[in-house]
Amino acid sequence: MLRIHFTPQDLARVRVASAPDPLWEITCSLHRLQTSRGRWAYADWYRETRTTLSGTQLGAAVRRLLVPVLPRARYLPDFLTPHESADGLDRGLAAIVDTPPDRVVREIQTLDRITGAPDWAPRLLERETREELAKLLRTYHEAVIAPHESRVGAALAGERALLARHTLDSGLDGLLRGLSPAVRWRPPVLHVDYVEDRDLHLAGRGLHLIPSYFCWQSPISMADDTLRPVLVYPVHGVRAPAPDVPPDATLAALLGRTRAAALRCLALGATTSELARLLGVSVPTASHHTTVLRDAGLVFSHRHHNTVLHSLTPLGAAMLRPASASPPTGVTEAPPEQRTPLPGAGL
Repeated sequence: MLRIHFTPQDLARVRVASAPDPLWEITCSLHRLQTSRGRWAYADWYRETRTTLSGTQLGAAVRRLLVPVLPRARYLPDFLTPHESADGLDRGLAAIVDTPPDRVVREIQTLDRITGAPDWAPRLLERETREELAKLLRTYHEAVIAPHESRVGAALAGERALLARHTLDSGLDGLLRGLSPAVRWRPPVLHVDYVEDRDLHLAGRGLHLIPSYFCWQSPISMADDTLRPVLVYPVHGVRAPAPDVPPDATLAALLGRTRAAALRCLALGATTSELARLLGVSVPTASHHTTVLRDAGLVFSHRHHNTVLHSLTPLGAAMLRPASASPPTGVTEAPPEQRTPLPGAGL
């Protein structure tokens, strides 16, 4: 159990990531390759990744270099998931390369003591080796994460909209209570199901919440309590993508296919740019669709600074109900004999 202790100042400094954190997504995706738990939720991604890595130099490098230093275990080096990654992959990789050598040594020694570090890990003390590791992380991201960026981005957009609703309805209590089944808010302490028993005192530093597409069930935090506090947790909902089927025929006939899809995308709320990304259209086109839906009384829009958040009116929500379907239940992990390890990676 991880107990995160808040002060009144910390409650005013809770922030939610505005975009996917590429290094945390890399880390969590590597964890998905190391276990069959939850694999059903990433089945199509796993199949594509297995094909991409099988019998390749990249696959061998993932097995020999990335998995040993980013293990699905009680500890992984904090310097490989720097806070600069919130500003994009380039900033995050630069921070890895610029990590002070004494910190690298300390964290690799901790990895060796708790999990077991690979024989080559001490070479990360050398800047050149960290540069090579950064190149490998970039190559892995381009091959395994980037092809799915639209899906990852859409999941985060939906998560932010959901958290915004919780906050508007119930304040920060609602936000913290609605994070995850693995998280329980008992003011002033956030209780998190965790791999070890520890306390994290925020002491006025606030908490950076990082929803992650590839994080499965168990949230993650930094091992070093002196670093900027973060909590990486899984986005809501089953991540198994729905098949690409057209919207309900009646709704599509009434509104048009794209506009009907827009109405569905706004079920949890979205900004104009988020809607454009979800629909795969330009921002002006997305704005045109929201204008038509708003004029029809199906959507209301609220401007905040330079963004506009669109949500459904009761009438708009009612139009979706007849075609709504309950999510599948009773989904279980595939039996052992049906699990297929990543070829050539030994994961």
